Amino acid sequence: STSRRQRQMCIRDRYLSGKLLRKYKFKGGIILIQVKNVTKKYGAFKAVDNISFEVKDGEVVGFLGPNGAGKSTTMNMITGYIDPTEGEIIVNGVDVAKKPRKAKKQIGYMPESVPLYQELTVKEFIRYMAEIKLVKHKEIKEEVNKVLEEVGLKDVQNKLIRNLSRGYKQRVGIAGALIGNPDVIILDEPTVGLDPKQITEIRDLIKKLGKSHTVILSSHILPEVSQICEKVIIINKGKIVAIDTPSNLEDKTKSKNTILVTVEDPNDNMKNIKNKIKEAEKIKLIKDNKDGTKQYAVISDTQYDLRKKLFDVLPKEQIVIFELKKDESTLEDAFISLINNTNEVSKENVSNKIENDGKKQLKDNKKEDSKEVNNKLNKEENNKENKKSDNKIDLSLIHISEPTRPI
Repeated sequence: STSRRQRQMCIRDRYLSGKLLRKYKFKGGIILIQVKNVTKKYGAFKAVDNISFEVKDGEVVGFLGPNGAGKSTTMNMITGYIDPTEGEIIVNGVDVAKKPRKAKKQIGYMPESVPLYQELTVKEFIRYMAEIKLVKHKEIKEEVNKVLEEVGLKDVQNKLIRNLSRGYKQRVGIAGALIGNPDVIILDEPTVGLDPKQITEIRDLIKKLGKSHTVILSSHILPEVSQICEKVIIINKGKIVAIDTPSNLEDKTKSKNTILVTVEDPNDNMKNIKNKIKEAEKIKLIKDNKDGTKQYAVISDTQYDLRKKLFDVLPKEQIVIFELKKDESTLEDAFISLINNTNEVSKENVSNKIENDGKKQLKDNKKEDSKEVNNKLNKEENNKENKKSDNKIDLSLIHISEPTRPI
């Protein structure tokens, strides 16, 4: 029995050390979620088309895309709510399709429309979620109190859910996802329908969660994603368009350097500035301000920063600078650029397909026309042959009678 006890202790120590290493030493290093060549079909329609990506432990990842791009479908497949048609999804080494219960235990999911029991109090609902997630009975009280504290629901824990504001209801949904301390938290549109104050509160809460969990966040509010997320995955028409950090995406899609300058220019000398600054590709008026000043955009190639040159040249031309700043590219600009590019490629592919199909059809039509002409010529030839044969006299069919003798 001593050796058996020692073996058990050894197994326990190895398990705990592995868990600690995973949670602390290698935080942000190991791959927690792997999506490999995943496709989801509904009949002939592909909602998700052969996508692959990875999420590391401790990352906060933004999942972006226009309506109908496949975001919610992908999230539902990661959570095991729906099965992929092709490919595999691995959560912390567990295949979601082969061991769904084990995989789901490691995921906390808050859908876009949170299903809350309106007649329960906040505390009753979170306790109910703990029981559903099979949290040990002796640990439920401690777990519920910890989650209430973590999401800021202590003050309203005894209120009925139906009497809460929209912002607090979203917090209850997040608490339901957090209960059981899963490694992965998936939040689908967590700030939809909230006012600016509530959005800020939920945003701060997600940042806090990112310190102890891996978070995948779907949102249409791009500045929010830019502030919260370390990595962004953009999906369009079921395909992955880009995977990178928000700042890298902003830089990659930036094609020109733009300086916004507000000036007082009574002699209208700005129209000649392009001749003085050769690196400026274009100078365009943005707006006339009520105070008599004007705002211009000075556009150049990305390798040039014209701020110093503008400070030097404009005063010499009797132009007073009121404000000068660099027009920074945003995640929204990057998102729109990437989506538009993929839409153009998609249109081009459709156009090429139509053109190729048209050429094929034309070729087939030519073949058919040629075949029809040959058939017509053969038919005419046969008709001529038949007429010739009809005009010939078959002598064997003519009976020649003998001449009659005179009597």
